[in-house]
Amino acid sequence: MISVRFQRYAIVMIGLLAGLWLIGLRLFVTHIEALPEPPVGPALEATDAIVVLTGGSERFVTGLELLNSGKGKKLFISGVHPGLTLDHLLGGQPVTAALRKCCIILGHAAESTTGNAEETQTWMALENYRSLRLVTANYHMPRSLLVFHAALPDIAIIPHPVAPDSVKLKNWWRHPGTASLLVTEYDKYLLALLRVELGA
Repeated sequence: MISVRFQRYAIVMIGLLAGLWLIGLRLFVTHIEALPEPPVGPALEATDAIVVLTGGSERFVTGLELLNSGKGKKLFISGVHPGLTLDHLLGGQPVTAALRKCCIILGHAAESTTGNAEETQTWMALENYRSLRLVTANYHMPRSLLVFHAALPDIAIIPHPVAPDSVKLKNWWRHPGTASLLVTEYDKYLLALLRVELGA
């Protein structure tokens, strides 16, 4: 039988780990809250590529705005469903035929953030690019940067977080959808951090 002393020790350890997890979650959300969406303007630094990770229309619109503003030579959209074409993605977005043909590339292979990084690394090598602006949701940015820096250690990566209207960061614990999203993303971040530290 498990001794009473061991049971008490286990309860204390579980409580300690839960407390550390909660502190980490709060720090994680605070960090996300402090990630402003950079305005697209003359002062914004240009990079070789603009890389958008699929997952929200706001990301794609921002990527197009950056491309149209000359903030990258090409726009690479990673993680596009195999059944979707550029016309599907563009919808009514005003993009010239020349820009469509030369400068917007769809990546269909990725099914995860790690896949996004691997797919981007392969494309960047083919283009011989050395810098990229990474466009994804603010809550997804910490994990994306972690994974991308691990996969592309020699590439300069500039984060460009997008703030989705559906994610309510103010008093986030009062919004079940946002709370669930942040908790899930925090856990994925911890797992990604562990994988990177272990060199997996």
